[in-house]
Amino acid sequence: MAKVLFVVPYAKYYLNFNRDLLESLVRDGHSVTALAPDTIVEDTLAAIGVKFVRVPIRNTGLNPLYDLRSILHLVRIIGDEDPDIISCYSIKPVLYGSLAARLANKGRVFVNITGLGYMFMERTWKQRMLMPIVKTLYRQAFRHCEGAFFENEDDLQLFTNIHFIQREKATIVNGVGVNLTSFRKPSGRTGKAPVTFILIARIIKAKGIYEYIEAARILKKKYPDIGIKLLGPFDVNPTAIREDQMTEWINEQVVDYLGETRDVRPHLNSSDVFVLPSYYREGTPKSILEAMSMGMPVITTNTPGCKETVIPEYNGFLVPVKNAAALAEAMERFILDPGLIERMGACSREIAEQKYDVHKVNSRIRSVMQI
Repeated sequence: MAKVLFVVPYAKYYLNFNRDLLESLVRDGHSVTALAPDTIVEDTLAAIGVKFVRVPIRNTGLNPLYDLRSILHLVRIIGDEDPDIISCYSIKPVLYGSLAARLANKGRVFVNITGLGYMFMERTWKQRMLMPIVKTLYRQAFRHCEGAFFENEDDLQLFTNIHFIQREKATIVNGVGVNLTSFRKPSGRTGKAPVTFILIARIIKAKGIYEYIEAARILKKKYPDIGIKLLGPFDVNPTAIREDQMTEWINEQVVDYLGETRDVRPHLNSSDVFVLPSYYREGTPKSILEAMSMGMPVITTNTPGCKETVIPEYNGFLVPVKNAAALAEAMERFILDPGLIERMGACSREIAEQKYDVHKVNSRIRSVMQI
């Protein structure tokens, strides 16, 4: 049996994205250790047989002294744990975790590219200054890893084009997958008017929040009874939307903000159409997969990570980024023809079963890792 060590950017990542993988490894007798900078899920992980170790990592920003401290902590922990396999997720865990494993001379390293984020999206002076450092670290990470998992072809193509990684080291997986048993189509959704739309994401500009609000304004002038829901936590990253801005939208009665939740299923169950007009460099948004698994049609953008989830006119619609008018037009299709909700929703569930079953995804990952 193998000793497997995971490194992620924040503790809730384990519950939100790869709990099924951890449970399957423990169930098969492997020893699993989970590293993260906060301890909020330590008891939950312990209950499923996973050891938790806190490690100081800030996934955003660049503070050389703090980041050096993070790397040294990782070197010590990896040396103490002596894992056979080290699996790193997101930017800094990938960059620093792989470097620490090399310095500790421990374990076979696998990195998971779960999207590219702001460094490959923005063109600010700060991004231009940091990019050479990031590229150097990525090249080092990929040079010494045994394998890398990508969630879409665009990200892999970009990384091979700029010579970060040899294609033979890479494997494309269908996101983190979705538990089709936990997320299943409810019997209570009717698809009758008034139609209710929901967007679930961190409250940041790059998730298309402003476009969603503007589309809501357009539609509510014609259809004042439709439901426009928004669910997700506020954030601290460069394009975070302030709480006072949300208050203005609520007072305008253009959106129903639902706050943050540990279980999105009741909110998906009470909605008809899932919307994510993101222009963030996504991997494969799990929020879309969960909505698809629950039999919901999807409106999202024709961007890497998002476009793979929708077959236009089959289980939803793809719209251009930053185009509120096009988004409103796609949303209106469901208002004018509510029958699309049931038909396209059934197709979403079908795609989820074929491509995004978490057990199939995890089986692929474990096969590559040979565990």
